Amino acid sequence: MTEDHGEHAISYKVLRRGTPVLDVHGIEIGTVRRVREISREHLLDGIDVDTPDGPRFVDAPEVQRITTRAVTLTIDATEVAGLPAPESAMAQRVKMSTTVRRARRFGDSLREKWDRR
Repeated sequence: MTEDHGEHAISYKVLRRGTPVLDVHGIEIGTVRRVREISREHLLDGIDVDTPDGPRFVDAPEVQRITTRAVTLTIDATEVAGLPAPESAMAQRVKMSTTVRRARRFGDSLREKWDRR
């Protein structure tokens, strides 16, 4: 493990709600609302952050470091303000559900067959 100002990096799995989120310059831009995981692959999907501009979804590649004291991002406050609001948990579940994915694949295959005609 590496240290940054005496803090060890931690797993996203133990990241707590309310942890400060810092931009690339070390300026606090909000707090952790929720951690999103791609559970089948045990990977961080991103973090929902409460900011003064409202909730924002920060995608995993923009998360530089997670410690017990803060999450540091690879982007600045202006870029965070331009990020989208997070999807609801239910919308995310529906999008990722097996039934929905199968229905989309079925619909795509029907469109391909129709286009070939």
